Amino acid sequence: MRFLRDGASQSMIGRDHELRQLTRLVASGRPQVAIVGGEPGIGKTRLIQEFLPTLPEGNVVLVGHAEPGSLARPYELLLDAIDGAGRLTSRGVLGVDAEVASLVDPGRSPVERLHAGLDIVSRLVGDAPSVLVFEDLHWADSESAALFERLADRPGAHLLIGTYRPGEVTSRHPVSALLERMERRHAVTHLRLERLTTAETAAMLAIAGGRPVSYRTAVTLHNRTGGNPFFLEELLRAYEGQDLEAVCEQPLPWSLAEVLRRQATGLDPAGQRILEAAALLGHRIPFDLLAAVTKAGEDELIDVLRELVQRGVLVESGDDEFTFRHALLREAITGQMLSRQRRRLHEAALEALLAADEVDPALVAHHAEAAGRYDDMVAAARRGAALYLSIGSAYQALQLSEMGLEEEGDDLELLSAAARAAWLAGLLDDAAEYARKWRDLATTSTDRADALYLLIRLAWESDDTTGMESWTTEIEQLIATLPPGADQARAMTAVAQSAMLRDRVDEALLWSDRALALAAEFDLPAVRLAALVEKGSTLAEQPATAEEGRAILAGMIDEAEKLGEWVLAARALYNLVQMPPSESLADQAEVLERMRVDAERAGFESLAVAAYFQGRARIAMREGDLAAAIAALDEGRTRDRGYVLRGRRADYHSVFLAGLSLEAGELRRVTAILAELRSQPGLSPLVLPGLDFHLACRSSDDRAIELLDGVLAALAQLPWRSGEQAHDLITAALYAGLPRERVRHLGEVMLDGQLWDDWRELVTAQLAELAGDDDRALRGYRAVFDSAILPPSVRGTAHTLAARRLLAAGQNAGATKLADKAADLLSRWGGWRVAQLDQVRAQLGLAPAHSRAVANGVVPLTPREREVALLVAEGLTNAELARRLYISPKTAAVHVSSILHKLGVASRTEVAGALTR
Repeated sequence: MRFLRDGASQSMIGRDHELRQLTRLVASGRPQVAIVGGEPGIGKTRLIQEFLPTLPEGNVVLVGHAEPGSLARPYELLLDAIDGAGRLTSRGVLGVDAEVASLVDPGRSPVERLHAGLDIVSRLVGDAPSVLVFEDLHWADSESAALFERLADRPGAHLLIGTYRPGEVTSRHPVSALLERMERRHAVTHLRLERLTTAETAAMLAIAGGRPVSYRTAVTLHNRTGGNPFFLEELLRAYEGQDLEAVCEQPLPWSLAEVLRRQATGLDPAGQRILEAAALLGHRIPFDLLAAVTKAGEDELIDVLRELVQRGVLVESGDDEFTFRHALLREAITGQMLSRQRRRLHEAALEALLAADEVDPALVAHHAEAAGRYDDMVAAARRGAALYLSIGSAYQALQLSEMGLEEEGDDLELLSAAARAAWLAGLLDDAAEYARKWRDLATTSTDRADALYLLIRLAWESDDTTGMESWTTEIEQLIATLPPGADQARAMTAVAQSAMLRDRVDEALLWSDRALALAAEFDLPAVRLAALVEKGSTLAEQPATAEEGRAILAGMIDEAEKLGEWVLAARALYNLVQMPPSESLADQAEVLERMRVDAERAGFESLAVAAYFQGRARIAMREGDLAAAIAALDEGRTRDRGYVLRGRRADYHSVFLAGLSLEAGELRRVTAILAELRSQPGLSPLVLPGLDFHLACRSSDDRAIELLDGVLAALAQLPWRSGEQAHDLITAALYAGLPRERVRHLGEVMLDGQLWDDWRELVTAQLAELAGDDDRALRGYRAVFDSAILPPSVRGTAHTLAARRLLAAGQNAGATKLADKAADLLSRWGGWRVAQLDQVRAQLGLAPAHSRAVANGVVPLTPREREVALLVAEGLTNAELARRLYISPKTAAVHVSSILHKLGVASRTEVAGALTR
């Protein structure tokens, strides 16, 4: 990681929202006040550093910093600001010598000195728009605080920003009263900077190392630093050049440890003893446990804890529970303790926990391991892994399982928990390793069947077709040896799942029905639900049986949730979201949110994140909003971008995004995404050939005809067909003007399978038009005008193609009516579909589709330009646009220039108003 002079890294993470808020305040053209609060190291100064270079030319900037001890130096903040601006000389302040003399003259009255300060600012700023920043108000002297308050009353286009640490402001501090008065007299924008999330920590680490990091590394360093950017940067700086995996295990650098330990200096011996015990107890410190370990009286303990809370060392995280404000401080304290001292405290904590009625098994395991009581540790690890799995804390369950396996590596209960937890957390390689060992050591048919069930799922998620076949064969052989009952039924659901995932419809239905029969005979509710998920999912994939599948899935969800079968409930909801909607989009959005909740309860990472954002993109497509669909995928991609989840399927956010970027005509972005995808394993055989071919067709690349052979070869490997994909590829081939026979052959191959009738009708109509059968083509296009299966964008294209046929037949009135309907359907779309429509409209003498939209109050921007315009209106710079949209700053600048021209505005600050109009 490269660092700035003040130690901050060159890439700011997780502060986009706050940066946009500040930019909007500047763009308002009115007096504004912003207060930025947050703990030390959270990034307040960094936010200001990132914000100031984005200001329009002509803004005057003054930045003053308070320092510890400033309370004794009147107007320190203003003097520092004018010094930092290069206006302070040995004789005074350039142009305002008299005012600065009055400001520092102790013989003047407080009112005179205050007015001198206001005069200095007025002389330096004048009538120009300005930004005044007072950093670290918690150290500010009372005169600077008073000046800050009066500066808020200045008229004109100015933004006044104050930063402070809430934890260091007491009721007697000048800033405390200042903030109360400001709230009463002004509309104050409060920006509270929070710690980085695990995903943001991962993104920061990815920048530091130049590549994504493992989920384990991200979680470990996030937990160590508490998500504080300064602590993370200091840790990385100390071990710069080392592998990030190794940094997880490195001790704290001396400089950082000293900074942290300084917070606890000055405690009396009793307080120090209690602090050390608290540090040993772990992340959560129950009051009663701390009392038992230290043998301190309740009053004494309350006094010490109150002082530690006031110092900002501890925070009260719940009733009778405390945590360290910074996890690294706990690490710094324990690092100075003797090993015998640590062991005795762990033993005391363990005895107190074992004597209690209800305790967290994770606490017991932690202290048992540190005390060398390994039998107690393994027993607690078993209980804790089961508990955390039941509440959806998959990664915590995995950590406990692995702790126990360090001592008892062949423990089947721990292997089972570790395999399930790793799978739910998205760590597929780890899950497969534990599941294979679980299966190898299984002593009962139940364990073997359950292990094979999970191995089949893992093989599918890792695109390991050979593994799926092998594990399925093994479980079928096991079924033949089992008597009818729970184990046999459970094994049958595993085979049903395997067949369903491999699109073997008859096999999936056969095994599901056999499992359902046994579930009814032996009263096995969980098996029944699992079999229903496999059967419903299989039926839902087939157009002829889709409604039956939908009914099965919808009918079992409530029961699954009541039984706490969150994985099954989330899977059923996911498959419902994938289907064409039978209800309103609002209802479908509710189904998606319910899926996310159930997936989070299960700790099912892939459904809670990736599938959720892809679901949002599909709903946006159903609304005909291309920009919103792309934005949803961008958000999901950002959530996953910092991690390497070993063994996981390829980045299907990017595959989906490439398809939408082709829709929008963002061909450069498609090229960039393809470059990333080429290095990823586990892609479906058609992904790269299909995208390469489509891109070549849209780019007028002569290689398109050669790339078609790759598409046909890939299709020969796939047992399934997609109507949506058929329409996209056929349309691209027609756009490129490929030979008719080749396009016709592609269509025959794409339609050779089960497709939704409406997609088949549309593609067949396109092929009929290619063959010159205009009547058949027109009938096909009209047949899908009101389709509930096709999204608005595709129905818009059907109207466009039908209008083109009518135009060719000389039926201009009918063609005009269809062209107007197409413009309505494509009003929030763009790219090649709108370009195709505009060609037809031009032949009819009509205005372009987006020009028609302007008359109805829609801004004439492409979907991509509208997406960029909304971000510009929020205050993003070109550099920030580039980072957010994964484009180059040069491309961002081109977009902004085009937007300004189309909206008829002269500056970025006018974009928001133009969009509103």
